[in-house]
Amino acid sequence: MADSNSSGSEPKGPNETVDEHQPLTVAEEKAILRRIDFCLLPLMFVSYLLQYLDKTAMSYTSILGLLPGTHMNTGQYSWASSAFYFGYMVASYPVSIGFVKFPIGKYLSVMMIFWAIILTCHAAASNFAGITTLRVLLGVFESAISPGFTLVVGMWYTPSEHALRSCIWFSGNGVASIFGGVLAYAIGHVHNRLGPWQWVFIIFGIITLVWSIFQFFVLPDSPLNAKFLPPSQRGPAYRRAQARQQTYQSREWKKDQFIEALIDPKTWLLFTYNFLVSLPNGGITNFSSLVIASFGFDTFNTLLYTIPMAAVALFFLLLSALTCNRFRGLRCYWMIITLLISLIGILLMRQLPVEKKWGRLVGVWLVTVFSAGFPLSLSLVSSNFAGFTKKSTVTAILFIGYCVGNIAGPQLFKKNQAPHYYSAFAAILACFCIAVLDVVLLRGYMAWENKRRDRKQGRVIKPENMEAEDAEDSTARQLAGDVSDWQNQNFRFCL
Repeated sequence: MADSNSSGSEPKGPNETVDEHQPLTVAEEKAILRRIDFCLLPLMFVSYLLQYLDKTAMSYTSILGLLPGTHMNTGQYSWASSAFYFGYMVASYPVSIGFVKFPIGKYLSVMMIFWAIILTCHAAASNFAGITTLRVLLGVFESAISPGFTLVVGMWYTPSEHALRSCIWFSGNGVASIFGGVLAYAIGHVHNRLGPWQWVFIIFGIITLVWSIFQFFVLPDSPLNAKFLPPSQRGPAYRRAQARQQTYQSREWKKDQFIEALIDPKTWLLFTYNFLVSLPNGGITNFSSLVIASFGFDTFNTLLYTIPMAAVALFFLLLSALTCNRFRGLRCYWMIITLLISLIGILLMRQLPVEKKWGRLVGVWLVTVFSAGFPLSLSLVSSNFAGFTKKSTVTAILFIGYCVGNIAGPQLFKKNQAPHYYSAFAAILACFCIAVLDVVLLRGYMAWENKRRDRKQGRVIKPENMEAEDAEDSTARQLAGDVSDWQNQNFRFCL
């Protein structure tokens, strides 16, 4: 894969090929933003929809004959489910280096092509070793998509735009859950030489392969080579995001930014949050179908009853995105709200008696609401970390926490505790409680740091409107290179 610098399509620094121009008018900026939203967000949304569909295909196949077809027991199924995240975790940092070295659009598309092929190969697995190996490889290649899109949002959008756009592409999760349940329900009625579980992998894999080839040709590497933007808008589209964040995609890996990422308290508070919500996610994603089936529903009703679970999470995702876009400083508050709603869900699942299956089912539908807070945490990465090496490193660290949690999650569901899973539900309850405290600490730290910088500089800078303040400060203009949020004292953190 050739470095895009060789073609001159992307600068090494913002001042090398992008001339200084007069600031955009409000109308001009809105026109550029509409075009970016119309062309870029659908690409990201569909890609993330397919990513989630492919990752969770194993949950659907668990009740469509996967276990007898691969001669696995429940314990082996748990480890095979977790194997995806072993691959994801091992690949997280090497993949993050690729974001620095390669054109990001082409890089993401190639990774997607590989995972589509691997997913299709799942249909050929006949034992635990085969399915586990394929799950590890699937995790390796899918590890690029979430951190990659987090970086893409930072490259194309201003901090005030991050929350809504992150939630839009992440909403592919909820739509995929609805679409996946319906599609798996339909495939479950197919009876021929191949089993229904095999057809799920084949059909999902082929859909992703076709889309990823299309994406290779249309997903731009930066605003400067975006074919959907006329040449006159490419430079302004590039500058509007970078001038506000004082960062851009650099081809240089910077040791000082790497070290800074490791010692920044925000990194580890977000890491902790990611781990604490990923542990429930790992269990619920892979065992939701089995948990619902344990309430006494048949196979096809079980698939249908997974759909409201996704719809409820999608509703809160869109609600949080719209309110965060309308009102500033609500991202951490919404992360807390989604955790509290999920807390109610897990209490219903754990505390209601077995015969109250409808009440417990409502608990299942509510318990996934916490996932609406995850894209908000990713938007905090886009908004609150500057310097491309630092942002890439932080993203990799966060997704290591994501993987560790998802690896551990399925192991909480013990066969001898079905259908109550008391230990698993208790652990999930504890995770939600600690995560609330973690987000409170994160918001408090960032608010304190903003006030400290305001006092030091003798002026108040609004976190999501830094461009107006920077324009008044000639010193800030000199920071228009690839600098970190610690180096740029005009930087303020979005809450």
